Amino acid sequence: MPAKKLTPDAVLVTALAIADRHGIEALTMRGLARELGVEAMSLYHHVASKDVLLDVMVDRVYAEIALPAPDGDWREELRRRSASVREVLRRHPWALPLMESRRSPGPANLAYHEANIACLRAAGLTPAQVAHAYAVVDAFVYGFVLQELMLPFDSGPEAAAMIRDEPWGAAVTAHPNMAWFAEHVVLAPGYTFEREFAPGLALVLDGIAESFGLP
Repeated sequence: MPAKKLTPDAVLVTALAIADRHGIEALTMRGLARELGVEAMSLYHHVASKDVLLDVMVDRVYAEIALPAPDGDWREELRRRSASVREVLRRHPWALPLMESRRSPGPANLAYHEANIACLRAAGLTPAQVAHAYAVVDAFVYGFVLQELMLPFDSGPEAAAMIRDEPWGAAVTAHPNMAWFAEHVVLAPGYTFEREFAPGLALVLDGIAESFGLP
């Protein structure tokens, strides 16, 4: 294929596209160079190494997240920010294991953490409470997205079909509480797993408010 104009941003955009389509395991410097129509060694004029490229890719993912504002209502700001994190990670599922792993964080990564800490501090939390609240909100959001990505169905009808079919059908019938859950939740009209995100996040935020005496 004809070579594209090679710039750091072209390298980044193409690397993101490969990871989004095929997963981070499919991203190699040789394959990236082939996609760009250049020799692999040409990439190193624009990115020092694959590890540096991963840092930049993760930072671009952070840049897509809507940041919480410290002068807003803390609960609404964290709700909005958490919904944005979920949306962004669904677009870039490869990034989930890498979000908190980078030893050389970029400006968007740092701005994200700065904004979250500022929001929690503005709510009046102590240092220890900021740490607790930040950890539990991220644990819920990252955990929900991971579970969502790993589910063997994409919709309520697919979930209902799985519950009715073998081997799940017979297994659920043999377990009365699972059968009750299937009847009243999974097989109920309008079920989707994604609808659990908003009430689950509300439980987390309500728990923070109650534990730390916040409005």
